Amino acid sequence: MSYDNWGPQDMSAPAKRRLPEVAVQRGMVLEDVQSGWVGEVTRVEKSGGMHVVALEDRRGKTRSFQLGFGFLLEGQAIRLMPPAGRPPASAEAAAGRTASGSVRVEGRRAQVAKASRIWVEGKHDAELVEKVWGDDLRVEGIVVEPLHGVDDLRAAIAAFSPGPGRKLGILVDHLVPGSKESRIAAEAMSLPGAAGNVLIVGHPYVDVWQAIRPRVLGIEQWPEVPRGMDWKTGILKAFGWPSGTAEDVGLGWQKLLGAVRSYADLEASLLGRVEEVIDFLTVP
Repeated sequence: MSYDNWGPQDMSAPAKRRLPEVAVQRGMVLEDVQSGWVGEVTRVEKSGGMHVVALEDRRGKTRSFQLGFGFLLEGQAIRLMPPAGRPPASAEAAAGRTASGSVRVEGRRAQVAKASRIWVEGKHDAELVEKVWGDDLRVEGIVVEPLHGVDDLRAAIAAFSPGPGRKLGILVDHLVPGSKESRIAAEAMSLPGAAGNVLIVGHPYVDVWQAIRPRVLGIEQWPEVPRGMDWKTGILKAFGWPSGTAEDVGLGWQKLLGAVRSYADLEASLLGRVEEVIDFLTVP
């Protein structure tokens, strides 16, 4: 997918310092610096033009990350490279997998929706989760619902009345230390019945749009939005797209969403959090 009218913007990115280049191998134990996830390499694939490695932790849970910078091997920072020799499986060879990278279950109908739910902040978050994880969630019988903001999260959780067999996994935008969202999440988790039945996780981005890898859109990095300007409006203006109405925002989002084909098109910091929520709701 390519766009001709991104508009003028500074797309320069700082050069990365030279790090040892290490070819990924099954059985190698790595740490993803950004998330702190430590696991053994169990699978390497190529999807959406990107190489992706699956790391399984000591509890048997798996997270997927794009090869490249941001890994530690035996405590040393490295640049993780594709395996030497035979290249990893292509997207076509992995046709038996869903967009999330899971093994596709053939001939099995979607389950009746369970009481447990995934809550996300807004419609765009819900559409992105559906596009990548929708097949998996239908098999599990888990429904994704948009909250349209988290300002009243504590009251919403109380009204839901979570408990065993009726759990909530909540994905929050811009959940970073010191943010308004982190304070709201902490207050919500103090509710009676929340511990063990509610999981609130988040990604560091101002908006879920940023969870799409820039290179998928043909750019080096997301544009900087001037302070005081609505973030989505600023992004659309930088791309040279209409931005004056809610319809313009919706159409712009559909262009961005259309560039996403699989989990490999998303940032690891979102992938890990969504998979963590799904595990919380589905693993006994």
